[in-house]
Amino acid sequence: MEKPRQLPLDLSHGTAYSRDDLVVSPSNAQAVALVDCWPDWSSPVVVLAGPAGSGKTHLAEIWRNSANALAVEPARISEAIADLGSRPAVIDNADAASIDQQGLFHLINAVRGAGSHLLLTARRFPSAWNVTLPDLASRLRAAATVEIHEPDDPLLAGVITKLFADRQVEVEPHVVQYLVRRIERSLATAMRVVDRLDRVALQQQSRITRVLAAEAVSAMDEGQGEFDL
Repeated sequence: MEKPRQLPLDLSHGTAYSRDDLVVSPSNAQAVALVDCWPDWSSPVVVLAGPAGSGKTHLAEIWRNSANALAVEPARISEAIADLGSRPAVIDNADAASIDQQGLFHLINAVRGAGSHLLLTARRFPSAWNVTLPDLASRLRAAATVEIHEPDDPLLAGVITKLFADRQVEVEPHVVQYLVRRIERSLATAMRVVDRLDRVALQQQSRITRVLAAEAVSAMDEGQGEFDL
């Protein structure tokens, strides 16, 4: 008789962005130290640059909460300046094509004038942002830039272990190491594979094994939305 399967409920496991949820490794240690040492920054404007899925948004959210900073959308900077006052500000994905360059220039001036701080996150360094406003380019050249490197093995392993623990799922260390060696080096990918494995294990009422992990990685490599169970 076929083993009955349990239908997994569509429970939301929201991304946790607290300081306690941050896994620190050599790949992000410099950026973490910068966030932790605020407000003792050497520059009023700081850029965190790193590849997609490297944890920039997590660090920006930690700093936003710590500094009570105003979160500003890249395309709506001019509208946000009136609400800023003397508060710090943070812009995630500041290298987006839709960024309000004139607004960013005035925001930087406002932050500097108030003796406050602005944190920008981006995939690239400011010199590669295709800035067409000379005054803004000059302001960005004066910003302090900290690079977040591609997630290393300790960071990926720590994140995967913590994601499973947050779901109250026990996974053997060798399964975690298998995933670290096989998945794309991205925290976003780690979250996706943990979600897939948790759902399938619940559906099959089984433990998360290396075989199941291999199926998950294979399905993701082939672009499958779900496992063929």
